[in-house]
Amino acid sequence: MNKTGLFLGLWLAALCRLPGQVTVTVALDQDEFLPGEAVPAAVRITNRSGQTLHLGKDEDWLAFSVESRDGYVVLKTGEVPVAGEFTLESSMRAIKRVDLAPCFNLVKPGRYSVIATLTLKDWDRQITSEPTRFDIIQGAKLWEQEIGVPNPDGGTNTVPEVRKYALQQANYLRHHLMLYFRLTDSSGKLNKVFPIGPMLSFGQPEPQVDKFSNLHVLYQNGPHSFNYAIIDPNGNVIGRQTYDFTTRPRLQADADGALKVVGGRRRFTADDVPSTPVPDTSATAPAP
Repeated sequence: MNKTGLFLGLWLAALCRLPGQVTVTVALDQDEFLPGEAVPAAVRITNRSGQTLHLGKDEDWLAFSVESRDGYVVLKTGEVPVAGEFTLESSMRAIKRVDLAPCFNLVKPGRYSVIATLTLKDWDRQITSEPTRFDIIQGAKLWEQEIGVPNPDGGTNTVPEVRKYALQQANYLRHHLMLYFRLTDSSGKLNKVFPIGPMLSFGQPEPQVDKFSNLHVLYQNGPHSFNYAIIDPNGNVIGRQTYDFTTRPRLQADADGALKVVGGRRRFTADDVPSTPVPDTSATAPAP
């Protein structure tokens, strides 16, 4: 073989090895999501090239595509934000975390796959991940109610904006039920969807709306425990508490119309909103 042929052969061999030297994978925290729910993805980039990679300088250094099981490309509603320059040394791995939901039209139930494409402009190369599959599932509606959004300044001389609260349940990962919160505007446009927490199949949630249009939800999340959540008209969780079943907890309005939990025994946890110090129960008994 002449020198030109040898050089070309070595160049082609190096080119073929490139995908194994730099690899891209996409991992999801779960396999099933409701329409409109956040779809967080972790993109793992592993560098075994023997060179330092300079990534994140351009906005298109990492791109995503989503396809349905039927083969059509899902409509992209925006670019996934990935800006942020960094270097990746050889034999090291970096993880870029993104949310796919705001940038793709993932509202139709079905089977989907996501692919990430890494562009190495210094090498004039693109590396794609293997497809990572997930499902968009339809939750079962448990309750819904329209609410008026209070004016921030407290005024009453304008027509209030109307929104709708809804509670849904979904068989999360086909192992247990998850209670979801859904918020839409007057036109039916989806504003926010997120899981409130796991629930028991035989326990129906108790939802009530207070005079400030906040949603209060009390539901059973364990054999002897209840979760209590408060969500404001913007879909923000402004309260979360846990109650143990001594007597059955329930929601009750006081003389001013404020809602609170009566019954049961409050148990302080690290998930409380607002956060509260968890009492130390590890004290030892006195010596005999």
